[in-house]
Amino acid sequence: MSDIHFNRIALIGIGLIGSSLARVIAEKKLANDVVIATRSSETLERAHALKLGDSYTTSNAEAVRDADLVIVSVPVGMSERVAREISGHLKPGAIVTDVGSTKRSVVQQMQPHMPDNVHFIPGHPIAGTEHSGPDSGFAELFEGRWCILTPVDGTDEAAIETLSAFWRSCGSMIDLMDPEHHDLVLAIVSHLPQIIAYNIVGTADDLELVTESEVIKYSASGFRDFTRLAASDPTMWRDVCLHNKDAILEMLSRFSEDLSSLQRAIRWGDGDKLYDLFSRTRHIRRSIVEAGQEVDAPNFGRHGIAPEVSGEPDAS
Repeated sequence: MSDIHFNRIALIGIGLIGSSLARVIAEKKLANDVVIATRSSETLERAHALKLGDSYTTSNAEAVRDADLVIVSVPVGMSERVAREISGHLKPGAIVTDVGSTKRSVVQQMQPHMPDNVHFIPGHPIAGTEHSGPDSGFAELFEGRWCILTPVDGTDEAAIETLSAFWRSCGSMIDLMDPEHHDLVLAIVSHLPQIIAYNIVGTADDLELVTESEVIKYSASGFRDFTRLAASDPTMWRDVCLHNKDAILEMLSRFSEDLSSLQRAIRWGDGDKLYDLFSRTRHIRRSIVEAGQEVDAPNFGRHGIAPEVSGEPDAS
């Protein structure tokens, strides 16, 4: 049993992240009681069939009653609605956190509705796959992955440590950032690659010179990895773009400038510039492997044609 333990944990949202949390909480015995809440009765029935919790409800207000820890796993655009629904029903001293991929927006949406007697600590586990729904979760999702906490000024240090201990028990490593810095970092390492993937796959879909069968037939190349990203939950990524637009637009602007420079190098046959760029970018790959966030194996360490790979969390 882990050193950290709660009497009751409420999980609001039971997609990939929520269902993975339910599984690891049960496996590590992190709570006596787990309450599952989701607005979809069909999804709730599936969660019940999978035995992901101890009780189930479509009412967020009902879910958080007497909960020591509340984890909100919904698309970031729904954060304020959830905060409004739970604000009058939270237990004094409860910790309220989330798993959204943008943090400044979540703080702006949720903090005004949080009572003074609870601890609101936004969070973001950097873990996920392109799959969604309660069936997609697995207890090992957070193993060796970072979870970033973005506590606001004045947050109780003991509460931050309690939440950190919870995520460490789930297998995560912890880092603290302010919300604005988090959003800037995630814009380049997560949000921009996702947008580029959607755009590239969309471009391929529009091309009349390349048939759909050829796109599928020859996708055992870089295109295949873009399709994995582009298969992610559209609701979640729509909300990410809308709620982190300043940082994303800044990174898109920088990317466009660099892309224009690359275009000129190709047009003018500047092999030295191309070689220099391609050499510098290899260092990033090596650093990621050395940091333990990827394996140095052929085909990125994947086996078969349906690999389990890490990406952005589905928070549906």
